[in-house]
Amino acid sequence: MRAKLLNLYNLLYCHFGPQHWWPAESLFEVMVGAILTQSTNWSNVEKAIKNLKGAGCLGLRPIADCRNSKLEKLIRPSGYYKQKTKKLKAFVRFFIQEYQGSIKKMQAGKLSELRQELLAVHGIGPETADSMLLYALDKPTFVVDAYTRRIWQRLGLFKFDDYHQIKEFFEANLPKRVKLYNEYHALLVALGKYHCRPKPKCSICPLTKVCLFSKN
Repeated sequence: MRAKLLNLYNLLYCHFGPQHWWPAESLFEVMVGAILTQSTNWSNVEKAIKNLKGAGCLGLRPIADCRNSKLEKLIRPSGYYKQKTKKLKAFVRFFIQEYQGSIKKMQAGKLSELRQELLAVHGIGPETADSMLLYALDKPTFVVDAYTRRIWQRLGLFKFDDYHQIKEFFEANLPKRVKLYNEYHALLVALGKYHCRPKPKCSICPLTKVCLFSKN
């Protein structure tokens, strides 16, 4: 299975090239983006991030000190802005209280312990936690999203839908390397956006020859 997964990775990499994901000017911005991207597309997150930067509010203390009503207005493009405001506030409180706002202190922690801590923060689920861990904290944890589920079920490699089962499938069958997990997830996002859509474009998909769905 490892050889098959790496072969699929190579097919995607040759087709799309490096994705340079996660796009951000700071690691803290990555963590903010991981919350804002919940239940929306990245273009909407970019608008919200731009608003935060324009108002001088894309920072740990600025978010902590910002009035909820103002923060809601700034991140409105990302959708569910009232809920996401509460999530951002909860995260920065945790980050300040537990790590004094230091990325380096957080990066020094153990993956399993950090993950449990993040999952205990209001509004942070498995996908958001793993995105923070992988893209901001350089921890080897595989991120699973809707694209991942759709693509791999169509490929016929598994039928289960549980987040942690899918995560464990990848981590058990791939080398535990941050760079590989980073690029693999980003390539799956690209495939899901441009080819493996709800109504797939199988004729131009780089995985057509190895996909069970395209042969039906």
